This record gives sequence, C-alpha cells and structure tokens, in this order.
Amino acid sequence: MTDDELAAYLDDNGYPEHIVAGGGPGLIRRWCEFVSEVEQGYQYRLHDYRHDLDIRGVLALSGLDEDPAVQAADERLRQVLTPARERVWESTPGEAFWDFGYPQNATGRLRKDLEAAGLLRNDEET
Repeated sequence: MTDDELAAYLDDNGYPEHIVAGGGPGLIRRWCEFVSEVEQGYQYRLHDYRHDLDIRGVLALSGLDEDPAVQAADERLRQVLTPARERVWESTPGEAFWDFGYPQNATGRLRKDLEAAGLLRNDEET
C-alpha cells in the first residue's frame, strides 16, 4: 500500500486527522506506544482497547507489519496477553494473535468490561 493509499484508507475509515497525517510511521509509533501501555497496565476501557487493536490490523493490511519495530512490539505483546476463549476483536481477518487475547494485568475499567463481555477465562475470574 502506498503512502497515499494508506492516507486515503485511514481517512475513508474515519480515523482522526492526526492518525491520517502521521501515516505509516505514526501507526508504527502508536502500536509501540499501545504495547507499552499494555505492559504497564492499560488504563482505558475495552472500547478503547479494541480501537487500538485496529491500528495493528491496519499495519497488517498495509504491509507495515514487517517493520522491525512492529515485530518487536508484537513479541512483547505476546508475552503479556492471556489467550481469550473467544475473539476479543476482529481487527483483521484470520487468526491474528492480538485479536484473541487480553492483558494479563487487566484491572479497573478494562477488567470490568472484559467481565461484562464474558471474555475472561474461567480461571481468571474472581
């Protein structure tokens, strides 16, 4: 996907202007920031978590998922996800690992939303 095609895709799909303007480098930066947020304890709701997963889906769609920074962030994310018994979100077709897990350290609003959605594994529920 060219830079212009990526910008058009983001714009056509309602991404905020700062995401569109950031292009591929901005998407990569945001994915890496998201993974750091998950590692430290994601402070937002499930709705926000799913939107952040959409960034990874766009990286896959655009071919930017081969970038070394994305690959490194993916490996870090794999280490902190608990496999979900069902898909948490569908950011991309297929069996993307990030769509089938939630943060091991989920607390607060995210944990409550995961519980309400029935996404926590039975052995994780309190």
